[in-house]
Amino acid sequence: MSTVDDRYPVARPSLSDLEERYLVDALRSGWVSSQGRYLTDFEDRFARRCGAGTTVATANGTVALHLVLAAAGIGPGDEVIVPALTYVATANAVAYCGARAVCVDVLPQSWCVDPAAVRAAIGPRTRAVVAVDLYGHPADYPALGELCRRHGLLLVADAAESFGATVDGRPTGALADATTFSFFGNKVITSGEGGCVTTSDATLAERMRLLRNQGMDPHRRYYFPVLGFNYRMTNLAAALLCAQLDRADEIIARRDAVVAGYEAQLADEPALSAQPVVPGVRRAPWMAAFLVGPEGDTTSRDAVARTLDRLGVETRPFFVPIPELPAHRDPTAHCPVTVDLSRRGINLPTYPDLTGPGLKTVVERVRAALATLA
Repeated sequence: MSTVDDRYPVARPSLSDLEERYLVDALRSGWVSSQGRYLTDFEDRFARRCGAGTTVATANGTVALHLVLAAAGIGPGDEVIVPALTYVATANAVAYCGARAVCVDVLPQSWCVDPAAVRAAIGPRTRAVVAVDLYGHPADYPALGELCRRHGLLLVADAAESFGATVDGRPTGALADATTFSFFGNKVITSGEGGCVTTSDATLAERMRLLRNQGMDPHRRYYFPVLGFNYRMTNLAAALLCAQLDRADEIIARRDAVVAGYEAQLADEPALSAQPVVPGVRRAPWMAAFLVGPEGDTTSRDAVARTLDRLGVETRPFFVPIPELPAHRDPTAHCPVTVDLSRRGINLPTYPDLTGPGLKTVVERVRAALATLA
């Protein structure tokens, strides 16, 4: 429990009069469910921004992942390679298909999946690779794409955290066979819940649209040739996203300033290491991410987080390795980089309205918390 009155949350959405205006307009139109002009506008605009052929809007980012894998025909007996360091939804979506998530380690240079580890894990049952853009940093899609093409595998990008990122100038959304996004309340742009898939594979997109709408034949109403899902986005959520897209460059710039501010003002702290960024990558400013303590340190991060909580600063630990979670436990997985990052990683408050004075206050409290480690 904090001992101060002014608490800084780890995330907060950026909402303006524009979002309210679009939302009220959608409400008054009567189109509040899964049809309406905002849905069409969002899908068209998002695809253009990502340089992809089309967008399939979904209810959230988790079902977007499941929808891609289901549309690709992945099922029982199949294996999908995923990074060990990711949010649980990545592995859950594989399990929803009845397939097995094979976890491999990440790179210390990017915190994203190691292409060499992916190569070593490919076996006769491997059908797909899901790369994750951890904390806004895109994975090595050139290497992964070449590898997947050689082995005939589907490459899916889990870009839930990387809207606005680029690799060699190309935006996330057009770097894999299909890319999934999340618009949860803490993401770069948000509709509270919501997600989508971008792809330039017309056949895959058609299959996803069929499955998204309970499997209803688009040419024969209320006839369902396949087992589908209700994974549709509402027009109300799309209205919020259209406003967020109007403001996306502003939101990203302000979030960039927050992350850059932390990294500049805390650069002299020996116990803190900023997120690495590989050449050619422009990461998305989702969450300011740092490592606490030297490699192998298993206690400093949590001690700093407890002190910051008392000082009124909310933080997040890095994700627990997927093989350590009960639903996906795998004692044979050897992922030392993942384990180390998971134990030392911390996210600091990151949101567009964290202005200069507020950022300075958080930095001062981080310094105070780090001083307790000495």
